[in-house]
Amino acid sequence: MRKINTIGVLTSGGDAPGMNAAIRAIVLTAQHHGISVTGFKRGFNGLLNGEHFQLTECYVRDIIHHGGTVLKSARCQAFTTEQGQLQASEVLNRLAIDCLIVIGGDGSLRGAELLADYWSGQIIGLPGTIDNDVAGADKTIGFATAVNTAVEAIDKIRDTADAFERTFLVEVMGRESGYIAMSVAIACAAEQVLTFESRQLPSQQLASIVNHITNAQKSRGNSSYIMVIAENLWPTGTIELAKELTKQSNIECQPCILGHIQRGGRPVFEDRILATKLGVAAVEASVDGAHLVMLGEVNQSITATPLSKLALEHKTIDTFLFNAQQQIFEYHDFHD
Repeated sequence: MRKINTIGVLTSGGDAPGMNAAIRAIVLTAQHHGISVTGFKRGFNGLLNGEHFQLTECYVRDIIHHGGTVLKSARCQAFTTEQGQLQASEVLNRLAIDCLIVIGGDGSLRGAELLADYWSGQIIGLPGTIDNDVAGADKTIGFATAVNTAVEAIDKIRDTADAFERTFLVEVMGRESGYIAMSVAIACAAEQVLTFESRQLPSQQLASIVNHITNAQKSRGNSSYIMVIAENLWPTGTIELAKELTKQSNIECQPCILGHIQRGGRPVFEDRILATKLGVAAVEASVDGAHLVMLGEVNQSITATPLSKLALEHKTIDTFLFNAQQQIFEYHDFHD
Protein backbone atom coordinates (compact mmCIF):
# COMPACT_ATOMS: atom_id res chain seq x y z
CA MET A 1 0.00 0.00 0.00
CA ARG A 2 1.52 3.31 -1.06
CA LYS A 3 1.66 6.29 1.27
CA ILE A 4 -0.81 9.12 0.62
CA ASN A 5 0.90 12.51 0.56
CA THR A 6 -1.58 14.68 -1.35
CA ILE A 7 -5.34 14.44 -1.79
CA GLY A 8 -7.25 16.32 -4.47
CA VAL A 9 -10.89 17.27 -3.94
CA LEU A 10 -13.57 18.77 -6.17
CA THR A 11 -17.32 19.32 -6.15
CA SER A 12 -19.20 18.54 -9.34
CA GLY A 13 -22.69 18.88 -10.76
CA GLY A 14 -25.45 20.64 -8.85
CA ASP A 15 -24.43 22.23 -5.57
CA ALA A 16 -25.87 20.77 -2.37
CA PRO A 17 -25.97 22.26 1.14
CA GLY A 18 -23.37 20.43 3.21
CA MET A 19 -20.67 20.22 0.55
CA ASN A 20 -18.62 22.75 2.50
CA ALA A 21 -18.93 20.65 5.64
CA ALA A 22 -17.52 17.68 3.71
CA ILE A 23 -14.63 19.77 2.37
CA ARG A 24 -13.83 20.98 5.89
CA ALA A 25 -13.84 17.44 7.27
CA ILE A 26 -11.56 16.22 4.48
CA VAL A 27 -9.03 18.98 5.07
CA LEU A 28 -8.94 18.62 8.86
CA THR A 29 -8.72 14.82 8.74
CA ALA A 30 -5.99 14.97 6.11
CA GLN A 31 -4.07 17.41 8.28
CA HIS A 32 -4.34 14.93 11.16
CA HIS A 33 -2.65 12.33 8.94
CA GLY A 34 0.00 14.74 7.65
CA ILE A 35 -1.58 14.85 4.18
CA SER A 36 -1.90 18.02 2.12
CA VAL A 37 -5.14 18.79 0.22
CA THR A 38 -5.42 20.42 -3.19
CA GLY A 39 -8.78 21.87 -4.15
CA PHE A 40 -9.89 22.08 -7.79
CA LYS A 41 -12.28 24.88 -8.73
CA ARG A 42 -15.47 24.49 -10.77
CA GLY A 43 -15.60 20.71 -10.74
CA PHE A 44 -13.90 18.75 -13.47
CA ASN A 45 -13.43 22.00 -15.43
CA GLY A 46 -10.91 23.13 -12.84
CA LEU A 47 -9.18 19.77 -12.98
CA LEU A 48 -8.82 19.96 -16.76
CA ASN A 49 -7.66 23.57 -16.67
CA GLY A 50 -5.35 23.20 -13.68
CA GLU A 51 -7.33 25.67 -11.52
CA HIS A 52 -6.17 24.57 -8.09
CA PHE A 53 -5.03 25.85 -4.71
CA GLN A 54 -4.01 24.38 -1.39
CA LEU A 55 -6.82 23.90 1.10
CA THR A 56 -5.68 24.71 4.63
CA GLU A 57 -7.23 24.61 8.08
CA CYS A 58 -7.47 28.41 8.03
CA TYR A 59 -9.40 28.36 4.73
CA VAL A 60 -12.02 25.84 5.85
CA ARG A 61 -12.29 26.84 9.50
CA ASP A 62 -15.59 28.76 9.19
CA ILE A 63 -17.33 27.23 6.18
CA ILE A 64 -19.41 24.46 7.77
CA HIS A 65 -22.54 26.64 8.01
CA HIS A 66 -22.39 28.05 4.47
CA GLY A 67 -24.48 26.71 1.60
CA GLY A 68 -23.11 26.18 -1.89
CA THR A 69 -19.47 25.13 -2.22
CA VAL A 70 -16.30 27.16 -1.72
CA LEU A 71 -14.75 25.15 -4.56
CA LYS A 72 -17.54 26.21 -6.92
CA SER A 73 -19.19 23.64 -9.14
CA ALA A 74 -20.09 23.04 -12.76
CA ARG A 75 -20.88 20.37 -15.27
CA CYS A 76 -18.08 19.46 -17.69
CA GLN A 77 -18.86 17.86 -21.02
CA ALA A 78 -15.19 17.87 -22.02
CA PHE A 79 -14.32 15.49 -19.17
CA THR A 80 -16.55 12.77 -20.65
CA THR A 81 -14.24 12.46 -23.67
CA GLU A 82 -11.04 10.42 -23.88
CA GLN A 83 -9.04 13.58 -24.50
CA GLY A 84 -10.53 15.20 -21.41
CA GLN A 85 -9.71 12.25 -19.18
CA LEU A 86 -6.14 12.13 -20.50
CA GLN A 87 -5.80 15.84 -19.80
CA ALA A 88 -7.12 15.34 -16.26
CA SER A 89 -4.66 12.51 -15.71
CA GLU A 90 -1.76 14.71 -16.80
CA VAL A 91 -2.79 17.45 -14.35
CA LEU A 92 -3.12 14.99 -11.47
CA ASN A 93 0.29 13.48 -12.21
CA ARG A 94 1.94 16.87 -12.54
CA LEU A 95 0.55 17.92 -9.15
CA ALA A 96 1.53 14.55 -7.58
CA ILE A 97 -2.03 13.86 -6.43
CA ASP A 98 -2.29 10.42 -4.84
CA CYS A 99 -6.06 10.29 -4.30
CA LEU A 100 -8.93 12.26 -5.82
CA ILE A 101 -12.13 12.73 -3.81
CA VAL A 102 -15.16 13.72 -5.88
CA ILE A 103 -18.27 15.10 -4.17
CA GLY A 104 -21.33 15.06 -6.41
CA GLY A 105 -24.32 13.18 -7.77
CA ASP A 106 -24.46 9.89 -9.63
CA GLY A 107 -23.42 11.44 -12.93
CA SER A 108 -20.34 13.02 -11.40
CA LEU A 109 -19.42 9.81 -9.60
CA ARG A 110 -19.81 7.70 -12.73
CA GLY A 111 -17.65 10.24 -14.55
CA ALA A 112 -14.97 9.88 -11.91
CA GLU A 113 -14.88 6.15 -12.55
CA LEU A 114 -13.86 6.77 -16.18
CA LEU A 115 -10.68 8.47 -15.01
CA ALA A 116 -9.32 5.15 -13.72
CA ASP A 117 -8.59 4.05 -17.30
CA TYR A 118 -6.01 6.83 -17.62
CA TRP A 119 -4.79 7.53 -14.10
CA SER A 120 -3.28 5.17 -11.52
CA GLY A 121 -4.21 7.13 -8.39
CA GLN A 122 -7.02 6.33 -5.99
CA ILE A 123 -10.55 7.63 -6.65
CA ILE A 124 -13.18 7.99 -3.93
CA GLY A 125 -16.67 9.46 -4.29
CA LEU A 126 -19.03 11.09 -1.81
CA PRO A 127 -22.76 11.45 -2.62
CA GLY A 128 -23.55 15.17 -2.75
CA THR A 129 -26.93 15.94 -4.33
CA ILE A 130 -30.28 17.19 -3.08
CA ASP A 131 -32.04 14.56 -5.21
CA ASN A 132 -31.14 11.65 -2.89
CA ASP A 133 -31.09 9.34 -5.90
CA VAL A 134 -27.68 7.69 -5.41
CA ALA A 135 -27.64 4.00 -4.54
CA GLY A 136 -25.48 2.98 -1.60
CA ALA A 137 -26.58 5.84 0.66
CA ASP A 138 -29.70 6.21 2.78
CA LYS A 139 -29.42 9.98 2.35
CA THR A 140 -27.18 12.14 0.21
CA ILE A 141 -25.49 15.35 1.32
CA GLY A 142 -27.97 18.21 0.78
CA PHE A 143 -31.20 16.23 0.75
CA ALA A 144 -32.32 17.09 4.29
CA THR A 145 -31.77 20.81 3.76
CA ALA A 146 -33.56 20.82 0.40
CA VAL A 147 -36.60 19.13 1.95
CA ASN A 148 -36.56 21.52 4.89
CA THR A 149 -36.39 24.53 2.55
CA ALA A 150 -39.30 23.25 0.47
CA VAL A 151 -41.36 22.49 3.57
CA GLU A 152 -40.86 26.03 4.88
CA ALA A 153 -41.89 27.47 1.51
CA ILE A 154 -45.00 25.32 1.22
CA ASP A 155 -46.04 26.12 4.79
CA LYS A 156 -46.09 29.77 3.70
CA ILE A 157 -48.00 28.91 0.54
CA ARG A 158 -50.54 27.06 2.68
CA ASP A 159 -51.19 30.27 4.64
CA THR A 160 -52.16 32.07 1.42
CA ALA A 161 -54.06 29.04 0.15
CA ASP A 162 -56.10 28.98 3.38
CA ALA A 163 -56.76 32.72 3.26
CA PHE A 164 -58.08 32.64 -0.31
CA GLU A 165 -59.38 29.05 -0.37
CA ARG A 166 -57.06 28.35 -3.28
CA THR A 167 -55.61 25.29 -4.95
CA PHE A 168 -51.83 25.35 -5.47
CA LEU A 169 -49.67 23.06 -7.57
CA VAL A 170 -46.13 23.26 -6.16
CA GLU A 171 -43.20 21.91 -8.19
CA VAL A 172 -40.13 20.68 -6.32
CA MET A 173 -36.76 19.51 -7.63
CA GLY A 174 -35.47 15.96 -7.79
CA ARG A 175 -34.63 15.42 -11.46
CA GLU A 176 -36.16 11.97 -12.07
CA SER A 177 -36.53 10.88 -8.46
CA GLY A 178 -39.55 11.32 -6.21
CA TYR A 179 -37.65 11.51 -2.91
CA ILE A 180 -38.03 15.25 -2.41
CA ALA A 181 -41.62 15.34 -3.66
CA MET A 182 -42.78 12.48 -1.45
CA SER A 183 -40.94 13.68 1.65
CA VAL A 184 -42.21 17.24 1.25
CA ALA A 185 -45.78 16.10 0.61
CA ILE A 186 -45.80 14.00 3.79
CA ALA A 187 -44.24 16.77 5.89
CA CYS A 188 -46.63 19.45 4.58
CA ALA A 189 -49.79 17.32 4.71
CA ALA A 190 -50.30 17.89 0.99
CA GLU A 191 -53.62 16.67 -0.34
CA GLN A 192 -51.88 15.01 -3.29
CA VAL A 193 -48.40 14.25 -4.62
CA LEU A 194 -47.41 13.51 -8.20
CA THR A 195 -44.21 11.52 -8.62
CA PHE A 196 -42.57 9.25 -11.16
CA GLU A 197 -43.29 6.30 -8.90
CA SER A 198 -47.06 6.51 -9.46
CA ARG A 199 -46.52 4.86 -12.86
CA GLN A 200 -49.67 6.29 -14.45
CA LEU A 201 -49.91 7.66 -17.97
CA PRO A 202 -50.47 11.44 -18.04
CA SER A 203 -53.94 11.02 -19.55
CA GLN A 204 -54.96 8.60 -16.80
CA GLN A 205 -53.34 10.71 -14.11
CA LEU A 206 -55.04 13.91 -15.26
CA ALA A 207 -58.51 12.43 -14.85
CA SER A 208 -57.55 11.11 -11.41
CA ILE A 209 -56.17 14.48 -10.32
CA VAL A 210 -59.26 16.39 -11.46
CA ASN A 211 -61.53 13.87 -9.72
CA HIS A 212 -59.53 14.21 -6.51
CA ILE A 213 -59.73 18.01 -6.50
CA THR A 214 -63.46 18.16 -7.17
CA ASN A 215 -64.23 15.48 -4.58
CA ALA A 216 -62.16 17.33 -2.00
CA GLN A 217 -64.11 20.53 -2.58
CA LYS A 218 -67.44 18.69 -2.41
CA SER A 219 -66.44 16.99 0.81
CA ARG A 220 -64.94 19.98 2.61
CA GLY A 221 -66.40 22.96 0.80
CA ASN A 222 -64.09 25.66 -0.49
CA SER A 223 -60.75 25.23 1.23
CA SER A 224 -57.03 25.20 0.59
CA TYR A 225 -55.63 22.33 -1.46
CA ILE A 226 -51.93 21.64 -2.03
CA MET A 227 -50.50 19.35 -4.68
CA VAL A 228 -46.77 18.63 -4.78
CA ILE A 229 -45.30 17.60 -8.13
CA ALA A 230 -41.82 16.40 -9.03
CA GLU A 231 -40.01 18.45 -11.69
CA ASN A 232 -39.78 16.96 -15.19
CA LEU A 233 -42.80 14.77 -14.47
CA TRP A 234 -45.49 16.39 -16.59
CA PRO A 235 -44.78 16.37 -20.36
CA THR A 236 -45.98 19.94 -20.95
CA GLY A 237 -44.70 21.34 -17.67
CA THR A 238 -46.26 22.32 -14.35
CA ILE A 239 -47.63 25.66 -15.54
CA GLU A 240 -49.55 24.04 -18.40
CA LEU A 241 -50.80 21.32 -16.06
CA ALA A 242 -52.18 23.98 -13.71
CA LYS A 243 -54.01 25.60 -16.64
CA GLU A 244 -55.49 22.26 -17.69
CA LEU A 245 -56.61 21.48 -14.13
CA THR A 246 -58.27 24.87 -13.87
CA LYS A 247 -60.08 24.26 -17.14
CA GLN A 248 -61.28 20.75 -16.35
CA SER A 249 -62.19 21.20 -12.69
CA ASN A 250 -63.53 24.77 -12.87
CA ILE A 251 -61.39 25.41 -9.78
CA GLU A 252 -58.54 27.88 -10.13
CA CYS A 253 -55.18 26.14 -9.70
CA GLN A 254 -52.14 28.32 -9.11
CA PRO A 255 -48.72 26.95 -10.15
CA CYS A 256 -45.69 27.64 -7.96
CA ILE A 257 -42.23 26.43 -9.00
CA LEU A 258 -39.78 26.50 -6.12
CA GLY A 259 -36.75 25.96 -8.33
CA HIS A 260 -33.19 26.59 -7.19
CA ILE A 261 -34.20 27.98 -3.81
CA GLN A 262 -34.03 24.33 -2.71
CA ARG A 263 -30.31 24.09 -3.47
CA GLY A 264 -29.33 27.14 -1.45
CA GLY A 265 -29.31 28.16 2.17
CA ARG A 266 -27.49 27.06 5.28
CA PRO A 267 -27.32 23.28 5.66
CA VAL A 268 -29.44 21.84 8.46
CA PHE A 269 -27.70 19.86 11.16
CA GLU A 270 -28.42 16.48 9.51
CA ASP A 271 -26.46 17.49 6.42
CA ARG A 272 -23.62 19.00 8.44
CA ILE A 273 -23.21 15.80 10.43
CA LEU A 274 -23.59 13.46 7.45
CA ALA A 275 -21.11 15.46 5.37
CA THR A 276 -18.63 15.56 8.24
CA LYS A 277 -18.82 11.80 8.77
CA LEU A 278 -18.35 11.10 5.07
CA GLY A 279 -15.48 13.58 4.76
CA VAL A 280 -13.61 11.94 7.62
CA ALA A 281 -14.37 8.48 6.23
CA ALA A 282 -13.09 9.44 2.76
CA VAL A 283 -9.64 10.38 4.06
CA GLU A 284 -9.47 7.34 6.34
CA ALA A 285 -10.45 5.13 3.40
CA SER A 286 -7.80 6.70 1.20
CA VAL A 287 -5.14 5.94 3.80
CA ASP A 288 -6.39 2.34 3.87
CA GLY A 289 -6.03 2.06 0.10
CA ALA A 290 -9.69 2.34 -0.99
CA HIS A 291 -10.18 2.86 -4.71
CA LEU A 292 -13.12 3.33 -7.08
CA VAL A 293 -15.72 3.36 -4.31
CA MET A 294 -18.40 5.73 -3.11
CA LEU A 295 -18.85 6.09 0.64
CA GLY A 296 -22.37 6.45 1.96
CA GLU A 297 -24.21 5.97 5.23
CA VAL A 298 -26.51 2.95 5.34
CA ASN A 299 -28.28 2.05 8.59
CA GLN A 300 -25.94 4.43 10.47
CA SER A 301 -22.82 2.69 9.18
CA ILE A 302 -20.38 3.95 6.55
CA THR A 303 -20.55 1.62 3.56
CA ALA A 304 -18.36 1.46 0.45
CA THR A 305 -20.13 0.86 -2.86
CA PRO A 306 -18.11 0.20 -6.03
CA LEU A 307 -18.55 3.10 -8.46
CA SER A 308 -19.27 0.53 -11.15
CA LYS A 309 -22.51 -0.44 -9.36
CA LEU A 310 -24.01 3.03 -9.23
CA ALA A 311 -25.36 2.89 -12.77
CA LEU A 312 -26.76 -0.60 -12.20
CA GLU A 313 -28.71 0.00 -8.99
CA HIS A 314 -31.92 2.02 -8.92
CA LYS A 315 -32.71 3.66 -5.61
CA THR A 316 -36.43 3.54 -4.82
CA ILE A 317 -38.37 5.72 -2.41
CA ASP A 318 -39.69 4.46 0.91
CA THR A 319 -42.50 2.05 -0.03
CA PHE A 320 -44.20 2.42 3.35
CA LEU A 321 -44.42 6.21 3.05
CA PHE A 322 -45.50 5.99 -0.59
CA ASN A 323 -48.33 3.61 0.25
CA ALA A 324 -49.39 5.69 3.25
CA GLN A 325 -49.59 8.83 1.12
CA GLN A 326 -51.43 7.12 -1.73
CA GLN A 327 -53.84 4.98 0.30
CA ILE A 328 -54.42 6.94 3.52
CA PHE A 329 -53.45 10.60 3.45
CA GLU A 330 -54.62 11.41 -0.08
CA TYR A 331 -57.95 9.63 0.14
CA HIS A 332 -58.98 9.81 3.79
CA ASP A 333 -62.28 11.63 3.11
CA PHE A 334 -62.42 12.36 -0.60
CA HIS A 335 -63.98 9.15 -1.94
CA ASP A 336 -66.68 9.32 -4.58
